[in-house]
Amino acid sequence: MPERIVAVVMAGGMGGRLRPLTQVRAKPAVPFGGVYRIIDFTLSNCINSGLRHIFVLTQYKSHSLSNHLKAGWNFLSRRMGQFIDEVPAQMQLGSGWYQGTADAIRQNMNLIHDSSCDQVLVLAGDHIYKMDYRIMAGWHREHDAALTVSVLRTDPESAKSFGVVEVDENWRVLSFDEKPQHPKRIPGTDECLVSMGVYLFDRERLIANLDDVAVDFGRHLIPKMIASGELVSAFDYRTRNIIPEYEYATVDGMRRRELVPNASDADYWRDVGSIEAFWAANLDLVATRPLFNLYGEKWPIFNNPQHFPPAKFVHEGPGRTGHAVNSIVGDGVILSGARVSRSVLASGIYVHSYATIETSVLLGGAMDGGILQETTVGRACSIRNAIIDKNVEIRSNTTLGYDRALDQSRGLRTVSLAGSTDYIVVVPKKCVL
Repeated sequence: MPERIVAVVMAGGMGGRLRPLTQVRAKPAVPFGGVYRIIDFTLSNCINSGLRHIFVLTQYKSHSLSNHLKAGWNFLSRRMGQFIDEVPAQMQLGSGWYQGTADAIRQNMNLIHDSSCDQVLVLAGDHIYKMDYRIMAGWHREHDAALTVSVLRTDPESAKSFGVVEVDENWRVLSFDEKPQHPKRIPGTDECLVSMGVYLFDRERLIANLDDVAVDFGRHLIPKMIASGELVSAFDYRTRNIIPEYEYATVDGMRRRELVPNASDADYWRDVGSIEAFWAANLDLVATRPLFNLYGEKWPIFNNPQHFPPAKFVHEGPGRTGHAVNSIVGDGVILSGARVSRSVLASGIYVHSYATIETSVLLGGAMDGGILQETTVGRACSIRNAIIDKNVEIRSNTTLGYDRALDQSRGLRTVSLAGSTDYIVVVPKKCVL
């Protein structure tokens, strides 16, 4: 039963590959999709799965994340025994900070000992996906597993960046190799099974196996449990994760909705820990039929609502019409005679006349001391393939994403796009160009 599960969300990551976005915040607190933070997707999965006992373990540059949790995730009832509690790193067992996933759990084992749970669900706070953890919990109970690992199918080259799982015909895990150079394939295929960072432990088996040596789940704890004969099971995310959702279709010229048993994004999962992955996952949202749907009514994504006025599109005339195509535009955005295509614009952005923005992600403005600090894009700017952090000023006639040497000379980070001569340029928070 969901009420017998305690969820522990790992939210202390530094996110070095996402710099400069993580220069000022932890990775789970990085804005995403116009109105969310990355952690909102994991927490929304918990709420939609009926989980109401949630610990969020924070460590690195946690101020922004702490504020977000307090303002946007304070709606559970303490009187009913429900909570989403932030747990900062406290050096419970010595003078060291968290050294890895297993160490983070060990340093907070008092939370597990004090709970009345049967299972402990350990989650990463930095992935984009929809998952009903109750289905995985049912699989875990049916197989009487000590640990269940949710796994995703991927190609061998991508698998090198993850923990690779080998299973038998009953989905019992035979081996777990962390970031192997030669990942094991599923027999008869050119696919590998990789860990999603979703682990469901039997509480007593977790307590029994978490010794002082284990630092990380993938490198230490899981291989130890497999070697000792514990039943470690794999949950196939692609085929077993079912999210009931409304899909829309046009019938006889009318837009109608139908409830379908498995929405198109039920097998979508993205690790947005790199600049290219973060940029691409944002752009996954903007298509007519997006790879990942933010508008699902049966599986809502919750966030911390901001208080901005509606978006506004102004000016008409040749070359001076404010419009956006295949884009997400947040509240408080003003497109004043500017053109936006295939982009995500978060709240609090002012784009001036004759500017163009293409295939870019703008993280918006922010309140500072009660005063809105907008991100502004000046007249006749041309921007493409950019990620622009909060409170940025881009002055008139500036180009971004067209000349890599010029962008690098400004001190901006640029990242090559795989299989292309193009690149992504990243503008840090409060930058003036």
